[in-house]
Amino acid sequence: MLVAASEYSLLDDVSSLTPTSTNKLIIASPPVLRLRTLLRTMSTTTQHLTTPAAPWTPTFESHLSKLPSPEFVLTSLQPAPKGSPVPYLPRLRYCIYRGMWGSLPENKHNDAPRNAPTYTSDMPTFTTDVRMQKVGQFFASSSGHASSDDQVQGSGGGGPVEAVWWVKETGTQWRMKGEAFVVGGDIDEGEGSGVRTVKSEVGRRMRRTEAEGIEGDWSWAKELTAHFGNCSPGMRGSWKNPPPGRPTNGQEPDKDHQLGQKVEDLHDPIARENFRVVVIKPEEVEQLDISDPATARRWKYTFVVEKGQGAEGKGEWKTEELWP
Repeated sequence: MLVAASEYSLLDDVSSLTPTSTNKLIIASPPVLRLRTLLRTMSTTTQHLTTPAAPWTPTFESHLSKLPSPEFVLTSLQPAPKGSPVPYLPRLRYCIYRGMWGSLPENKHNDAPRNAPTYTSDMPTFTTDVRMQKVGQFFASSSGHASSDDQVQGSGGGGPVEAVWWVKETGTQWRMKGEAFVVGGDIDEGEGSGVRTVKSEVGRRMRRTEAEGIEGDWSWAKELTAHFGNCSPGMRGSWKNPPPGRPTNGQEPDKDHQLGQKVEDLHDPIARENFRVVVIKPEEVEQLDISDPATARRWKYTFVVEKGQGAEGKGEWKTEELWP
């Protein structure tokens, strides 16, 4: 379990000399400095649930491995225009599955530093551009209803989403309902509500593995950069495109925002400013197998939390077999 930052608020500036009530000075020791680093890298708010691996994940990943490209349809909610009879309107688009958060697929072309495999999860990821409308939708439809430009530019979100994969090779449809959280460049630097929300909600569903490694060495920012490195140079260059959806007005884009660029630098300032990883935290997963009409079945997996000691609790997946 990671300790909440609020319990160590006096360590916010432990690198300096701090006067005490007795007018003595305390110099931060190396262990204290290491604790400060741990709190800023892994999480300042995370308390992990005790959660076994999801029973649907092995089959899900096996099915997706058969796809030429792991594309899926993602639905989000757009606040409706003023005067509309409904509060939200659905918006759909295709996205590319990029692996489970904490378990980035191996890529021999990826030179980015990698976290030790000390964490894994059952939360699918995809990459996007912060300038895309869906990012704002993840924020605006969340419980916090964040909508300001400053809030949307950072980590946060949590709006409801639904994702659907159709795997023709196995005759199976996968439907996932949950919340979408955005991981941005401020994830290990900022202390705003968005960062705290992501680390709390996503972090609670991350699981320790049996691999060797020190918990505090796991960095959210390193994981973000590793995702950027797993993309091709052409894909990285797309985050330097002109602003998506903005009218061209018959003009050429400026020199920093050209189409068709290739980016090799893992820390290209313009591409990284726009790059985001989105983590889907699933609450319900349905597996519909219609490969054989005579034995077709649907399975529904629902995530439930049993309150335990303290704030951690125990999470588990309940499985129910349904008619298709």
